[in-house]
Amino acid sequence: MTKVSPAVEAKPTVLSERAQQLLKNLVTRYIRDGQPVGSRTLSKDSELALSPATIRNVMADLEDMGLIISPHTSAGRIPTVRGYRVFVDSLLQIQPLAMAETLRLRQQLLESTDYNKQNLLQQASDLLSEITHLAGVVMLPRHKCSMLRHLEFLPLSERRLLVILVINEQEVRNSIIHTSRDYAPSELQQAANYLNQAFAGRNIQNVRTDLLKDMDAMRVDMNQMMQVAIEVADKVFDAPNNSDYVMSGQTHLMEFAELSDIEKLRHLFEAFNRKRDILHLLDQALNASGVQIFIGEESGYKMLDECSIVTSPYEVDGQVVGVLGVIGPTRMAYERIIPIVDMTARLVTAALKND
Repeated sequence: MTKVSPAVEAKPTVLSERAQQLLKNLVTRYIRDGQPVGSRTLSKDSELALSPATIRNVMADLEDMGLIISPHTSAGRIPTVRGYRVFVDSLLQIQPLAMAETLRLRQQLLESTDYNKQNLLQQASDLLSEITHLAGVVMLPRHKCSMLRHLEFLPLSERRLLVILVINEQEVRNSIIHTSRDYAPSELQQAANYLNQAFAGRNIQNVRTDLLKDMDAMRVDMNQMMQVAIEVADKVFDAPNNSDYVMSGQTHLMEFAELSDIEKLRHLFEAFNRKRDILHLLDQALNASGVQIFIGEESGYKMLDECSIVTSPYEVDGQVVGVLGVIGPTRMAYERIIPIVDMTARLVTAALKND
């Protein structure tokens, strides 16, 4: 059974059975059609056989409780973030994953012959997007401490260097940096030898700071080799990591009317490119047990007020190292999305275990 952990702890909302059924029907229909739902429509849908007048009274109570709202001058109602939260936490009936989708996920994530960790996580992001028609996101494995084991510099053309970092035991990271001038291979070898000798075994987040402190303490002259070491260390160890997560299918979000406003899309895509805010949310989900859902303003970021993020953690050797999930409008089919995200996280964990 899929376990869902609320991203934000909310005070329990006590509703009568009648109010629960009406709220459930309203949210379900709004998710399906994307149009405000009126009392006459609910009177036809509802299993309670209530009159439109009675339904209007219950809807008025739900509105007073902040669970639904009337947009603009429409006679219909739509759910608020709080209404979605009550629906997800108390009224949602999660649907079993379709057999075809289960088989597709298993074949792509467990039975691929072209396997490596980076390809696996990119494939998971692509599959999440393709199956849900939302944006798929997968955080790359996050280790509590990344220790530098070895580094090498290879000169490229046009003042560029290929930097090869060996982290922890076997993890290899490659990146390209731009330098102020072209460096000879001998200069790069000297700088790499110095950095490997001085900083192997240290946390990579602290290398740049420790390098400057050590130079100040020893009052080392800025000879040519040290200038090279300072410049490359400054760019390698102080630059933001642009590989903290992979994302697929962002353009799917343009298909939803509530997200199609140009300004909203611009701010949303800027957040995707900047990565910091999305990573902060994914970091919060690292300690969650099971599926976690941020609905609208619960994320704490204005550009995500119209979005929901459904995540689930994945593990390596019994330790949670990352999360994956989807980003879409608050009006998403939660009963279908939740088991897809949950199953994908379980299969990624299994694939990494097999590796």
